[in-house]
Amino acid sequence: MPSGYDCDAIEKKWQRRWDEHRTFAVTEDPTRPKYYCLEMYPYPSGKIHMGHVRNYSIGDVVARYFTMRGFNVLHPMGWDAFGFPAENAAFEHGVHPATWTKDNIAYMRAQLRRMGFSYDWEREVTCCEPDYYRWNQWFFLKMLERGLAYRKKAPVNWCERCQSVLSNEQAEGGVCWRHTDTPVIQKELEQWFLKITAYAEELLRDLERLTGWPERVRVMQRNWIGKSVGAEAEFPLEAGGAIRIFTTRPDTLYGATFMVLAPEHPLALSLSAGTPEQASVASFVERMRRAERAVRVDATTEKEGVFTGAYALNPLTRERIPIWVANFILMEYGTGAIMAVPAHDQRDFEMARKYGLPIRVVIHPTGEPLPEGDCLEAAYEGDGQMVNSGAFSGMAGREGILAVGDFLEEQGIGKRAVNYRIRDWLISRQRYWGTPIPVIYCEVCGVVPVPERDLPVILPQDVAITLMGGSPLARVERFVQVACPACGRPARRETDTMDTFVDSSWYFLRFTSPHEETRPLDPAKVQAWMPVDQYIGGIEHAVLHLLYARFFTKVCRDLGLSPAAEPFTNLLTQGMVCKESQRCPAHGYRLPGEVDKAGRCRECQQPVEVGRTEKMSKSKKNVVDPDDLLAEYGADTIRLFSLFAAPPEKDLEWSDEGVQGSFRFLQRVWRLVEERAELIRGVRGLPWPAEEAEDAVRALRRATHQAISKVSRDLEDSFHFNTALAALMELQTALTRFQELLPAGPPQDDIGASSGRVLAFAEGVLALVTMLAPFAPHMSEELWEMLGEPESVFRQRWPAADPVLILEDNLEVVVQVNGKVRARLHVPRGIPEERLRSLALEEPRLRVWLEGRAIRKVVVVPEKLVNIVVAA
Repeated sequence: MPSGYDCDAIEKKWQRRWDEHRTFAVTEDPTRPKYYCLEMYPYPSGKIHMGHVRNYSIGDVVARYFTMRGFNVLHPMGWDAFGFPAENAAFEHGVHPATWTKDNIAYMRAQLRRMGFSYDWEREVTCCEPDYYRWNQWFFLKMLERGLAYRKKAPVNWCERCQSVLSNEQAEGGVCWRHTDTPVIQKELEQWFLKITAYAEELLRDLERLTGWPERVRVMQRNWIGKSVGAEAEFPLEAGGAIRIFTTRPDTLYGATFMVLAPEHPLALSLSAGTPEQASVASFVERMRRAERAVRVDATTEKEGVFTGAYALNPLTRERIPIWVANFILMEYGTGAIMAVPAHDQRDFEMARKYGLPIRVVIHPTGEPLPEGDCLEAAYEGDGQMVNSGAFSGMAGREGILAVGDFLEEQGIGKRAVNYRIRDWLISRQRYWGTPIPVIYCEVCGVVPVPERDLPVILPQDVAITLMGGSPLARVERFVQVACPACGRPARRETDTMDTFVDSSWYFLRFTSPHEETRPLDPAKVQAWMPVDQYIGGIEHAVLHLLYARFFTKVCRDLGLSPAAEPFTNLLTQGMVCKESQRCPAHGYRLPGEVDKAGRCRECQQPVEVGRTEKMSKSKKNVVDPDDLLAEYGADTIRLFSLFAAPPEKDLEWSDEGVQGSFRFLQRVWRLVEERAELIRGVRGLPWPAEEAEDAVRALRRATHQAISKVSRDLEDSFHFNTALAALMELQTALTRFQELLPAGPPQDDIGASSGRVLAFAEGVLALVTMLAPFAPHMSEELWEMLGEPESVFRQRWPAADPVLILEDNLEVVVQVNGKVRARLHVPRGIPEERLRSLALEEPRLRVWLEGRAIRKVVVVPEKLVNIVVAA
């Protein structure tokens, strides 16, 4: 290691100094432009991993760069601290979720501080603390007042042994994640919802404003919201009543030959009651309750159904059509019922073929009549001309969609309609470690909101975590039993807690005023900071988290708390950190220390196979511990490698050699500055010599200013940190080579002919250290101090490239004859027009085009073009 480069001591020194000087603490400052930089805050799982390091290093470079650009930068950090994993840990290790969570936060906070990230730790928020979750409850009450929070029955994944609702992830394969011998069933429970659908159209429309988001993410959100334009129609039931359906293809109504209900539909069982089909329908519905929903709707899943014994009437043809229940219809999509048009929908076609149901063609591709339904090989789902459709036959399909919609409205049997795939947000969780839902149930008054004055409803600590028997809160009598706020009679509290997505749906707003005690947000401070200028996080949160955050932001706007309609102006979704896995045939995945130098398992000496490159995962035993790297290389090296190895939006493939290469680069920079610090300090403030600079000096200054331009552009426009670092490496190489032209000893008062060289070298070194600072802040601070600067390098303004110095000394000029390129000249910049004209006319390569021809004129475009016009 170079003399004096003790990365551990240097990093601790500067982290301590940053804390002492509150370097990254910010307040509102209307005299400077604001910049709000935010990375998705972490779940406190116990230790940071390399994915965290990469994500937070990206954000830190952005924050530090804009600080040096003169912006007032808000860069906060907090903890997504509620969630089911804490209950798992409590159950498995005998530790209370609060203890487990807070211990993990303390450890991870220390790790993040050790990495030197520029967070304003004075704004830290922890979502499991009452001073945060009381405002979750406040928001809930405000939404309840506005009709945006409501309670209804809904089908949920249910485990009888756990006596609890499971997420889709906990119910994979149709069995409970914990009790793999227990099937998950669909059960209807009273649940709390937030009415995100009230904002569906605005959420969809405002995606057009988010031009700073990846198009991939915007497409995913559009698809999730899933706006469909079509018509609703009432299919009368033969026994009375009707089934309402929504269709995007009202032009195919004449082709509806049967109806299909979701197994969860309220009519699925009642229609078959008292019929011979009652038992088979009940059995089918029960089996579907246990089936995995994702499998049911998969296009490759075989279509299954059962006849209910009941019939409806097609409202246009008055034809009597059977009503079935099928696996591929879900209650949460549309109305939970469809008209089946097997000639023009592939799912319906497959079901009709399987059960011998009628297939009627009502749309012909233009100029290509389809065969009769029984002869179709697959459904035709495209547009075309309506046929077999009464008065609408002959119409183009698009025209027919509008015409049939109008007819439904005229006849009072339907209407044009817009439907959305998005459903209201179910926030009820039958779990302990979350925000208590602030309502009370009274037998006289019904559902009673907890008065705002009684917030927060504190989550009790003396709770036994069993992961079975429903919500642990339901067993805490002193929590459950309460007086009704309205009438004073005995009542009971809600024992469900909120989905943890609620915590993360507004934390970015709370960072603007984290110590506000009278309301969730200070509107003046929200206005000063919002929206977030740059948000950084994984693509896995592209839909739900970002959608809920957008929803909460709009609610806050409507509550008068925020002027922002959207939370995040720009979004960067960084790639994963990946590493090759090593597997032993006998012992599975092996850690590096479990494999010897010959590539054999230390336990059984069998050759270890290098598996495919995969996301770092404890289960794959391919993780790299940041603590080990910190001890060996220091924080700056880890940060540098995570930023240099790949563009931020791409996956980063781990490389031990890459880490070592980053460390060697930092060593070279250290050595360069350490050896010449006294020389550079000696010329600070000296004027540039009046005489013309020599070629080597001009070349170095050009390299310096080209690097400034390149790095600034890469940071400003695209966050291509890898190419910015490559430019810094090139500058370091140029400076190292230039040292041969410098005086051997320290400068004297008059350095004579060497002054231009030393000043150019000093300019390059200062630019290098300044631009390296966002990437390797600790070492840059130390070098900046070594160069005689009293203030932090982050109080230094970002260098500006001189557009004149960037230009090459020589340039290329095109020479044309009658408009066709015949030669190219390399000439000095600033060459006079007459001299350029003479050089073009004297160019030997033009003789064949000029000999024997009269030159009519010569057009000179300075420093770009000479066009010689000759007679034909």
